[in-house]
Amino acid sequence: MRQYLVRHGESVFNVEGRVQGQADAPLSELGRAQAQALVSWTRTLPADVVIEEVWSSPLARARDTAGPIAAALGLPLRVEEGLRELHAGMFEGHLWADLEARFPEEVARWRSGDVAYAIPGGESRADLAARGRTALEVLAQRSVRHMIVVAHGGVLTAALGSLVGRSHPALANAAERPFTKLPALANASLTLLDWPGPALVAFNETGHLEASPRRSPPR
Repeated sequence: MRQYLVRHGESVFNVEGRVQGQADAPLSELGRAQAQALVSWTRTLPADVVIEEVWSSPLARARDTAGPIAAALGLPLRVEEGLRELHAGMFEGHLWADLEARFPEEVARWRSGDVAYAIPGGESRADLAARGRTALEVLAQRSVRHMIVVAHGGVLTAALGSLVGRSHPALANAAERPFTKLPALANASLTLLDWPGPALVAFNETGHLEASPRRSPPR
């Protein structure tokens, strides 16, 4: 079974440089265009690749990316709560550039890489990895051959690190997201995970987005 893992399209918070976490920021104009680019990508899949299910995080930026894909494929959009992004607690909604000045002690502890440290009011990296891993494992037990899973950069990379190990070349060589110690995934990127295993077949592929006018850096 193959899971096509998709990070949501660019959101308004991505454009503004704000910490999203579980805040429900909508897609930007570019994000909506990226969702349509993903629809176009589904039309280029080989004839023997039939997408049978489309799953999404419940957060709007993921659902609004997954919705057009599911509609184009004539499939219902299914929601998995475990695919939510990291709950960033007191950081949520603040500008990335302001975090160190506003919360110096908390940012220092988060930057230390302690996987058990939870942002006040939020989650730890260990919590995130366990939740994301469980969500992908549960979906991998479905009796389908191909599914699309739309979620978030933090939860996807944390889950992948737990499943295939952070020493995997694709993860070890990737640039890290600010403050998270997790590899960066571009908006609307594709990552392919094969089960059983699992085996990471591709990571952070963006070739299907070449027609997009611009991209924001991953956050």
